[in-house]
Amino acid sequence: MSEGAAGAVLDTTALLHWPLDRLRGGVCCASQLDELERLSPARRMLVEAADLDWMNPSPAQLEAAKAAAAATGDLPRLSTVDLEVLALALGLKRVLVTDDYRLQNVAMHAGLEARSLATRGARERWSWIWRCTGCGKEHNVSTNVERKRDGPGPECDVCGSPTVMKRARR
Repeated sequence: MSEGAAGAVLDTTALLHWPLDRLRGGVCCASQLDELERLSPARRMLVEAADLDWMNPSPAQLEAAKAAAAATGDLPRLSTVDLEVLALALGLKRVLVTDDYRLQNVAMHAGLEARSLATRGARERWSWIWRCTGCGKEHNVSTNVERKRDGPGPECDVCGSPTVMKRARR
């Protein structure tokens, strides 16, 4: 995306690493400012001065993003900021610029273009499920699942054992 970000929804990685002139015209979530503050307070000050379009996704856009992420199984591993960025990209039907493979996966499943910054980017679509560590039953990911970066999933409704995230077989 060498021509700049005009109109594209930018993940925090772009805000951290791209030159300010390349960010011009990009769309970002207000919550990304807090993430920038945590990661690089100096960069936050620079980014605040950049010519970006700051938006908050609507509740309907957030619900649509959760549903799209649950459909692929990626929802449990997305942060709140990830979901808001995804919600804007889906709601505005804009290119999503991110190196996050989970965001790229959901975007691809939803028919949205996703461009990577520094990585090769996702090349194929994956779907994820919860598989019980006790009885092996497979469970779909719901929209009300607890979201966390790693660790076990919900308890199995058959035997009560923890579940783990696995790639769904096609």
